[in-house]
Amino acid sequence: MAKKVFPNGFLWGGATAANQCEGAYNEDGRGLSSVDVVPYGEERMRVNRGERKMLSCEPGFQYPAHEAIDFYHHYAEDIRLFAEMGFKCYRMSIAWTRILPNGDDDVPNEKGIQFYRSVFDECRKYGIEPLVTIDHFDTPIALIERYGGWRDRRMIDAYIKYCRVIFKEFGGLVKYWITFNEINMLLHMSFMGAGIYFEPGEDKDEIKYTAAHHELVASARAVKLAHEMMPGSKIGCMLAAGQFYPYSCDPADIWDGLEKDRDNYFFIDVQARGAYPVWAKKRMERAGVTLPLAEGDAETLREGTVDFVAFSYYCSRCTTADPVLFEKNARPGNAVFKAVVNPHLKSTEWGWQIDPLGLRVTVNTLYDRYQKPLFVVENGLGAVDKLEADGTVHDQYRIEYMRAHLEALRDAVCEDGIPVIGFTSWGCIDLVSASSGEMKKRYGMIYVDKDDKGGGTLARYRKDSFYWYQNVIRTNGEEL
Repeated sequence: MAKKVFPNGFLWGGATAANQCEGAYNEDGRGLSSVDVVPYGEERMRVNRGERKMLSCEPGFQYPAHEAIDFYHHYAEDIRLFAEMGFKCYRMSIAWTRILPNGDDDVPNEKGIQFYRSVFDECRKYGIEPLVTIDHFDTPIALIERYGGWRDRRMIDAYIKYCRVIFKEFGGLVKYWITFNEINMLLHMSFMGAGIYFEPGEDKDEIKYTAAHHELVASARAVKLAHEMMPGSKIGCMLAAGQFYPYSCDPADIWDGLEKDRDNYFFIDVQARGAYPVWAKKRMERAGVTLPLAEGDAETLREGTVDFVAFSYYCSRCTTADPVLFEKNARPGNAVFKAVVNPHLKSTEWGWQIDPLGLRVTVNTLYDRYQKPLFVVENGLGAVDKLEADGTVHDQYRIEYMRAHLEALRDAVCEDGIPVIGFTSWGCIDLVSASSGEMKKRYGMIYVDKDDKGGGTLARYRKDSFYWYQNVIRTNGEEL
């Protein structure tokens, strides 16, 4: 029997985001961004959802992104550790306001360009392929104040102006790009995903789908621009994935699961196929939503389809059409995706249900739907880790989680024949949680000495999972 290994050239690695790891939020000419004004604590989710307007750093609040883990000053050390693990690929994002402080400046910030060029050069030194997210929950505050975020069509030109700069400056250093991180999050976390806050009495659906259309047109234009400016480059889209299982075989539950899956696929259907699906048009029509279609938009969407589909996968979700049952069995915690507890699965400390087979289901579903190469760009376990006195961290629970998910991915690749470009574990180094703002919710295989209150030395330590993943990469997934 042939050994199960991943294809030659499979891109093993890890993933971070500028707003969760870089810090240095006001250094070297960087402008203020939406991520900089999302606080730690009880107001975080309200701000992220657009329910509370916060466009500046208000007194009395802690803002974790301001320092994060200070990758800005530790990037050489961190990339060296990634290389020691054997990374073939490092997924990261560029902070829009480090390049264009006001979002659409005529002259880019040279120090920002120098920083990212140094990061890419450091990656190349170790043979690590950068995978760059252009916009990872990152809207310049200046554009939010001027336009109200992505609700305004002028955001498209600002985004393309930013793309033109980074494609020109880094096109020779970066082959793989993603236009927007978890683009479907816009519907659930509107400020985080699109820099949108809602005024009393506004039609939220109209605003969300208007912003979605603008991001989709911007994505399509970015794809066309990337292919023009960087021949041979690959540019993809990304969604927060995870199948919705029906709670029962009641046909109403089956339909509810299908509808919730469509919420996630809405954006990718357009980015991968080049047009709005019929069901989406009917859904918006029923909601009284009129898309702001301008002349040429349909052609732009059709011509700007992506080269690959990237996605994050942490868990599957379960749903029911029965409102009483939904309320009774609702997943605990302040979840982004509303779901009920699946009785067949165990949960993490944050209530995220662990479902390795769900990754195989998701991979097959996405490929059946889009017929494009896939890229798993986020997967991992958020957990409380203990740093021992000797500098070790024994995170066997993380190893078990990742092993089970990689076994499922290997089956999808080797047995189902699905083309998967690579796998980048989320938070390969500990960083600030996007949803909660916590440091104690750790995903990394590298421990960073930083706590929820902002204290710590920022020293880096290798966890047990560091050495396990090192061997996984060395054997190309044969030894899990």
